[in-house]
Amino acid sequence: MKEIGIGIVGGGYMGKAHAVAMSSVGAIFNTKLRPRLEMVAANSPQSAERYRDAFGFRRAAENWQALVQDPKVDAVIIASPQSTHCEIALEALALGKPVLCEKPIAESLQDARRMVDAAERAGVANMIGFNYIRTPASQFVRQLLAQGEIGEITWFRGCHEEDFLADPNEPFSWRCDGVPNGNMGDLAPHPINAALALMGPIDRVMADVETVHTDRPGGTVTNDDHAQIMCRFATGVMGHIYSSRTATGRKMGYAYEIHGTKGSIRFDQEDQNAIWLYRAEGPQSERGFRKILSGPMHPDFEPFCLGAGHGTGYQDTIIIEARDFLTAIETGKPVWPTFRDGLAVAEVVEAVLQSARTGQWTSVTQV
Repeated sequence: MKEIGIGIVGGGYMGKAHAVAMSSVGAIFNTKLRPRLEMVAANSPQSAERYRDAFGFRRAAENWQALVQDPKVDAVIIASPQSTHCEIALEALALGKPVLCEKPIAESLQDARRMVDAAERAGVANMIGFNYIRTPASQFVRQLLAQGEIGEITWFRGCHEEDFLADPNEPFSWRCDGVPNGNMGDLAPHPINAALALMGPIDRVMADVETVHTDRPGGTVTNDDHAQIMCRFATGVMGHIYSSRTATGRKMGYAYEIHGTKGSIRFDQEDQNAIWLYRAEGPQSERGFRKILSGPMHPDFEPFCLGAGHGTGYQDTIIIEARDFLTAIETGKPVWPTFRDGLAVAEVVEAVLQSARTGQWTSVTQV
């Protein structure tokens, strides 16, 4: 085993999740590289010091530049606002340091492409933090699809629905200002990533984007609340993607349904340890969706628990992500999703926004 110094930029919601994951991953997966929480940076030295004390980092940094440049920081995790992603990543990659960056990859398509170019020139491990698709259940679905278990795919539906802004009296905040902070920058990348992971490239989209509550106490909303996207995949299969932060009653509605000529699959992150599988076989009177609970026979479940049905949680998907990042560093081989995969999501987002403006089908490859 070999120690690796980890620096995390950001100590909030995702910064904490990554700190916990890096503290746990070695014990759970017996990784060859063992993370050392070396340094944390935040929007002030005082905040960084609080995170250092709370999460067990060795040191707090004055700013992100000091963290990235520190010789004891071997790899960088970016868990700060997306407007900061590009600058931090470019600096770390220029120093030859691997980078795990939270989604979305960047604030703009131009910055996303700069990050991809820099990462591929540097030749070091780079990943984007799409953790939901890493549940054992969704990994199992990817296996079923690869093996052709439900036949030729005919349709896909994906969504990510939450309700944290469903109440029109919820006060104006940073989430309500600027397109990158809206639904299309925050939630939509997750179901788009799921669609790409499960179905392959998206060829074109036809989209409608809307702000449900335009005025909130304290300000006028300048970004979208929800979006519906018709799409055609490169395979010719048609699909639909919906994302919303005003879906009353939905807390973690990351879900998908896939139809095939021999069966169908349903999944919902609010019940993340199960899939529903339908096989078009046997007497019609006995056909129906069958609930399959995640267990040790499914990908990445056993290291957490030996009991089928006992379940994994949100934090466990971040730990799986940490294992993948360490594996990419240790082997020198890319592990999905890389910066380029993050760019693929950003290109779909841009095509959606263009389609919403023009009211026309928009090719993803031409954005």
